[in-house]
Amino acid sequence: MAPPNQLCLVLDIFLSVFSLSSLSTSAIIPKANVSLSIPSSQLVENLCNGKAIPNRRFCLKALSTPEVIAAVDTTQLGTLIMKLGAANAKATLNVYNEIIKKPGSPQALKALNCCVEAYKYAILSFEMVSSELVEDPQTANYDVAVIGPEIANCEKELINAKVQAHRLLAGNRFMKYYVSMGYEITSTLELENPNEY
Repeated sequence: MAPPNQLCLVLDIFLSVFSLSSLSTSAIIPKANVSLSIPSSQLVENLCNGKAIPNRRFCLKALSTPEVIAAVDTTQLGTLIMKLGAANAKATLNVYNEIIKKPGSPQALKALNCCVEAYKYAILSFEMVSSELVEDPQTANYDVAVIGPEIANCEKELINAKVQAHRLLAGNRFMKYYVSMGYEITSTLELENPNEY
């Protein structure tokens, strides 16, 4: 196993690949071993303590940007989460597209192409959900939830094809975290407005 300093360096390099965002944030993916510089809002705290959140630390770190902290209501927070999810999916898709260009087995190429399609779907879904939050949180909840099985299928294909790319597996894990945050925020919106839908 790599020494802790090398592991942190490798993790920082990996995380910097995903640091592009349409929001003016310092990172989409939380960086390891960095304390939260901005205190989280009560909205963020409530969301990250939700039942659907498998990694509270990731949630708090991912949602520690000034734009997210300034969110005044659940809908605005949900819109920002969807933008972060879409940006993360785009960054991960770029990594898949880079790896596809390298020579590999037909099985690996098939798995990578499956993942490319899953990430294209994730991007479209996150963008669509962002517009559905106000009008129909129930549909938004469903649309964000169905991203999860697409990413799980991508992972299964990678494993079956014996694709050994830790960047891809980490990207898939982060995507699952964004899906869980999206699911949690849309569930919250449904509960806040039970009779409207």
